[in-house]
Amino acid sequence: MGVLEVKNVGKRFGGLQALGNVNLSVKENTVHAIIGPNGAGKSTLLNCLIGKLIPDTGSVMFDGQSVLGRKPHEINQMGISRVFQTPEIFGDLTVFENVMIPIFAKRDGAFRMHAYESVSNERDITEAAERMLEDVNMLDKRHVQASSLSRGDKRRLEMAMCLSQEPKLLLLDEPTAGMARADTNNTIDLLKEIKAKRNITMAIIEHDMHVVFSLAERITVLAQGTPLVEDTPANIKGHPKVREAYLGEAH
Repeated sequence: MGVLEVKNVGKRFGGLQALGNVNLSVKENTVHAIIGPNGAGKSTLLNCLIGKLIPDTGSVMFDGQSVLGRKPHEINQMGISRVFQTPEIFGDLTVFENVMIPIFAKRDGAFRMHAYESVSNERDITEAAERMLEDVNMLDKRHVQASSLSRGDKRRLEMAMCLSQEPKLLLLDEPTAGMARADTNNTIDLLKEIKAKRNITMAIIEHDMHVVFSLAERITVLAQGTPLVEDTPANIKGHPKVREAYLGEAH
C-alpha cells in the first residue's frame, strides 16, 4: 500500500474520456513522476488528487482517507501541499511575510494576520519562518518584496510556503516550467535537499525529462488517459511503449 492510492479512476468531459481506469500507488518517502504526451490526462489526474475535480468512477485515498469532495484547506490539513506551474505567492508582501501566512494558517485554522498572543508565540513563529527560508536558501532575501524576485526565487519561496504546512505529500505541477536551465538545475538540487532533510513523499508532473530522470524513483507514463507503463527510470528509458506514445511509432 502506498501513502497515495488511486484506484480505477475515470473522468469524462462530455464526450471526451480524459481518464480511464487509472491505478496509481505512490510509496511513502519516494519521488514518483507522472509523465505523458500532451493530452494524456496528467493535469486532470492531478486535479483529482487535490480534490479540485471529482472523478466519475474510482477512489483517491491519502493516508487511508478519501480526498474526494474535500475543500482545498481540508486537503492541506490532511498533509498534502501543491506547487503550481506558476508560483502562487503574495507579490505585495515580503518574502518573510509570505512564509508567515501558511504558518498562521496551520496554527490558527485560517489565513489571518493578527497580533501575536504573546512574545513567546511571536518568537516561535519568527523562528519557524526563518527555518523555512533557510531550507530553501532565501533567508538573506527575507525583506525583499516577493513580486521583484526572479522566477527561480519565486519557486523557492512557494516551496518554503508549502513546507511551512509540514506536508506528508508534496504535489509538484511542472515545477521548472518557464525556467532557464540554470534555475532548473537549482530547483532539482533544492528538491533533492528537501527530500534528504525531510524524507517527504513527492509526486511530480513534468515535461522536462532531465528533471524527471534526475529526481524520480518511479515513473508512471500516461497515454490517452490510461496508464501505459510504470517502472523505474532505468527501465522507462527506451521502453518501446513509451517511445511509441511520445514518438508515434515503436522503435
